Amino acid sequence: MTVTSSASRAAQILSRPVALNGLTVPNRIVMAPMTRMFSPDGIPGEDVRSYYARRAAAGVGLIITEGTYVGHPSAGESSRVPRFHGEEQLAAWAKVAESVHAAGGTIVPQLWHIGMVRKPNRPPFPDAPPVGPSGLRVGESEVTGKVMTQKDIDDVIGAFAEAAAAAERIGFDGVELHGAHGYLIDQFLWAGTNRRTDAYGGDPVARTKFAAELVAAVRAAVSPEFPVIFRFSQWKQEVYDARLAETPEELEAILTPLVEAGVDVFHASTRRYWLPEFEGSDLNLAGWTKKLTGKQVITVGSVGLDGDFIKAFQGEGAALGSLDNLLDRMERDEFDLVAVGRALLQDPQWAEKVLNGRFEELKPYDAASLKTLS
Repeated sequence: MTVTSSASRAAQILSRPVALNGLTVPNRIVMAPMTRMFSPDGIPGEDVRSYYARRAAAGVGLIITEGTYVGHPSAGESSRVPRFHGEEQLAAWAKVAESVHAAGGTIVPQLWHIGMVRKPNRPPFPDAPPVGPSGLRVGESEVTGKVMTQKDIDDVIGAFAEAAAAAERIGFDGVELHGAHGYLIDQFLWAGTNRRTDAYGGDPVARTKFAAELVAAVRAAVSPEFPVIFRFSQWKQEVYDARLAETPEELEAILTPLVEAGVDVFHASTRRYWLPEFEGSDLNLAGWTKKLTGKQVITVGSVGLDGDFIKAFQGEGAALGSLDNLLDRMERDEFDLVAVGRALLQDPQWAEKVLNGRFEELKPYDAASLKTLS
């Protein structure tokens, strides 16, 4: 397929609006959440507002913010990661949402508790111990944190529900719950970090109890039409080959309670979107999620990061197939939206260029330059 025909096809497929519960997103391109730590005292400033607004103005249909700490003492360890609680923090986030809307985009905050990724005695909450289902950090066997009590569980669930209600109140378009990559919700889902013997541990279905209760609390705290997105992954930050589910049947058992609790959209995080998730099928994790749940799904994983992918748009090589692969999958409804991370971090106009067929203007990803990018 020629660059010209692929460009036309990309514009046609990716420019279609999509309804996520009560929200209409103007196209299928999502900005993936990316931690930046540019918010001193947890307050997003003018630079954060312009960072998101610039990408909305350049055609991103849905922005998922960087992870934001919910209002629980052990939620995070960096004073420069934004918080989604507190009068000053929420007032600043309201300005971000307003600017994104003025630029024609939609935006949801990613609500986050990092759990046992935290190390003891780290700011901004030096007196709050890291907590987790079993006090275990990903990849370690020694208990180094606090095993969560029922009160801890209830407090964290309450913090997520309060943050979701605040998001709707200050003008956001939905929320995403960060249940991936070895953070707190995922620590309950994964057998490697959940050794509990009560109702919150055991088989894959039992390990979903915390996540399902959290989703249900969030769902009850917001309007019925307010979208609730749940991000999950097989891999963890320090264990790339970790798996929640070895088979489609196991995946269905994990996802079904979350659907019943009120998830509208799943965000299936993979490192490379084109890789099949289970033997015997070309479906990726997002594809299997949609097939098993019937819910709308966002795919993500190295979109636009292949050096040959960029060269193909410049008339070199044949790696254009990597884009055609994405478009093929979207044409057959394997998934509904595609999240773009580092390529969009590198080039704020990435969506606009793709939607308008200006592939020759795409910039290759350069990690060394990111400190100067906004």
